[in-house]
Amino acid sequence: MQENQDSVKLPLILLGAAAALTAGAVCAPLPERVRLLLFIAAYLLAGWRVLADAGKNIFRGELFDENFLMSVASIGAFAIGEMPEAVSVMVFYGIGEYLQDSAVAKSRRNIESLMDLRSDSANVKRDGKILNVPPESVSVGEVVVVKPGEKVPLDGTVQTGSAFLDTCALTGESVPRKALPGDEVLSGVICLDGVLEIRVERAFPESTVSRILDLVRNAAGRKASAEKFITKFARIYTPLVVGAALLVAILPPLAGFGTFPEWIYKALTFLIISCPCALVLSIPLSFFGGIGGAARNGILVKGGNFLERLGELGTVAFDKTGTLTRGVFQVTEYHPAEGVTREELLRIAALAEAQSNHPIARSILAAAGNVPETKSEVREIAGMGIEVRTAGEVIAAGNAALMKRIGIQSLPEYPETTLHAARDGRYLGCILIADELRPGVRDALRRLREAGVSRIAMLTGDNAALAGKIAQEAGIDLWRADLLPQDKIAELETWMAEDAGKGKTAFVGDGINDAPVLARADLGIAMGGIGSDAAIEAADVVIMNDDIGKIATAIAIAGKTRRIVRENIVMALGFKGAIMVMALCGCASVWFAIFADVGVALLAVANALRAMRFRPSGCAEGKREAAGSFSGKPVSGNIPES
Repeated sequence: MQENQDSVKLPLILLGAAAALTAGAVCAPLPERVRLLLFIAAYLLAGWRVLADAGKNIFRGELFDENFLMSVASIGAFAIGEMPEAVSVMVFYGIGEYLQDSAVAKSRRNIESLMDLRSDSANVKRDGKILNVPPESVSVGEVVVVKPGEKVPLDGTVQTGSAFLDTCALTGESVPRKALPGDEVLSGVICLDGVLEIRVERAFPESTVSRILDLVRNAAGRKASAEKFITKFARIYTPLVVGAALLVAILPPLAGFGTFPEWIYKALTFLIISCPCALVLSIPLSFFGGIGGAARNGILVKGGNFLERLGELGTVAFDKTGTLTRGVFQVTEYHPAEGVTREELLRIAALAEAQSNHPIARSILAAAGNVPETKSEVREIAGMGIEVRTAGEVIAAGNAALMKRIGIQSLPEYPETTLHAARDGRYLGCILIADELRPGVRDALRRLREAGVSRIAMLTGDNAALAGKIAQEAGIDLWRADLLPQDKIAELETWMAEDAGKGKTAFVGDGINDAPVLARADLGIAMGGIGSDAAIEAADVVIMNDDIGKIATAIAIAGKTRRIVRENIVMALGFKGAIMVMALCGCASVWFAIFADVGVALLAVANALRAMRFRPSGCAEGKREAAGSFSGKPVSGNIPES
């Protein structure tokens, strides 16, 4: 710690010594040779790092950067006898760099403290004792004890105890959430009261905390187009400025307008003010601040390029189950075939779904109660259902497409989610399972439209009748039903082609089967709380509390960040352009150029830090047109604006 403090103080000490030596050389009656030595010593103390960096970059082939500009300007000032100003260039530039570095370090500390979710230790129960160990050493299946005021160290399920949890750092929600036995809790949340015993479900490298920290660390590596533009701009801009300064120093005196020292002085002033550090520093910092502001609100953005795309969305497409709807299913009705009892239908369906973790499977198993274990061979048929081979029978449970696959053609139709069951090719009946719209979905979609999204769509593997019902309730503009995972990608690509040049297309999902679509979309948005690991890995943006209203918040943060970037570009180029003209007209000295350069850079950095501070503020109804019946192809529908 002391070493870090000393390293922070060292630049200030060197700059202070350089300033003192310069003051002594200017004010004290000293021989000319002594004054020169004092100026050289002051110059090296203040500028040794700039000179060293300029030399290294020249050997790397990176000739034109701010270090090169400052070195040329200050050495040129020495050459024409302006030694106080030569040292001042380095002193004030050093002070500016120190202040800018401090501002950047502060923003990084803010984000690091924001992401300070990791617990340094875990209280694990082993052999009847509670041991305090690093979270990395705790295995899946072990039980950890979390006391009031402690962070939950690992993802898991509450075994005993109850407590209110502060989830603000993880989800952006200020209201504590009650945790009871059986509830899933995520690492990084804080136990406010009570003692919880939690069975660990994920090892530390796969825990929520590890994923969040990894996402934030890697976010800076994915540059937005504005950041790439500034990098390219600086490579072209800097040599042009150096060439212009060279012409300013040579052409006017050759043409008889003034002396060489006079125009060299103007050229040096021109060089100092032309330094593009305000742009090079503030633009990436703006996006970094925007990513931090999003994280404060429970939104993880994996890079500046994805933050930029959030501000360009034209279409947002949603998965249905678990995203627009609760994803918590309950069995509501039984429709056994003739000669089949309700109990037999439920038993067969439960045998088929016994090894599945799908929400529909959980609802069937909950209705059936205890299901006897049997030796079976299970085969999942993507987008259709499950086929189970036991000793003596073949059971199939799934949607209508699966029944038709095994030769059962005539099936009853219901608007609810329907699980059909068959044994040895004989149809046994179906079970109806209800799901309902998430609270606040209509308001969240209204906010999306207010944020500038022109089309809201839904892609689902459910039947057309149920999809149309949910679309009407939510106020969806366009929907497609009866889709397999590959069909979702095809539909999304069609919309992306339609939106080309008009805006980006985002897909919002949560399940493993959504991962390919999330990866294919211009912007993939995953529901982090309930989302699968595959969906979160494939997505570009993760909503930590599964609130789709956060998408509008993310768009607003992206819009604010883009405005700040534009402000910094206009401010930096405008100020510098004006002062360059003043320098060429002889109205700006080297001193003024130094203050202007440092001042503009600090203003741009201060403006960039505003991106971290964001507080969110704060139904369309329609009628669905007839969609047509399922005929082996995706079924779609539109809800016209009212």
